Amino acid sequence: MKKLFFLMAITALLALGLTLSGWAKANPKVLMKTSKGDIIIELFPQKAPVTVENFLRYVDDGFYDGTIFHRVIKGFMIQGGGYTTELHRKSTRPPIKNEATNGLSNKRGTIAMARTMEINSATAQFFINLVDNTFLDHRDNTPEGYGYCVFGRVIQGMDVVDAIAEVKTMTRRGMRNVPRETIEIISVRRLENN
Repeated sequence: MKKLFFLMAITALLALGLTLSGWAKANPKVLMKTSKGDIIIELFPQKAPVTVENFLRYVDDGFYDGTIFHRVIKGFMIQGGGYTTELHRKSTRPPIKNEATNGLSNKRGTIAMARTMEINSATAQFFINLVDNTFLDHRDNTPEGYGYCVFGRVIQGMDVVDAIAEVKTMTRRGMRNVPRETIEIISVRRLENN
């Protein structure tokens, strides 16, 4: 009887250990509340550690609260995270290293960092791919071919992303593809107990 109890206790402890180790290794997730609905994004720190850390710092600072999706191109992507509802650019921290060589592809539903033609110029702005945009993946080390770093994917709320993609756009303050109706990112918060 003692032997059976001992075996059951060991089995329970092993199961608990496996559960806790799996929980500890779970990818972080964030809830992005928008004026069109909620989007849940899973992040990939093993593949894009610098990018995920940078994104989560902005999240924890509340930087994205009250920003907008300022660039929407149906059949391509929606971009946000850098402008206020009045279309004023927010000040950011210094640019980060581009991790587009991580093997992740710009497939539908993935989130990637926006950048200029300078390879290592990403700061806070991101975009969500509406379709498979594999031409944005890393091809070579030139500014044109270096690619855009994928660092996560939408796991809930692609219907919201698709609804944002359907809004009518215009040119405003010299910027093209700006939604006519303000698509606000109300808040972005970490989801606990992933």
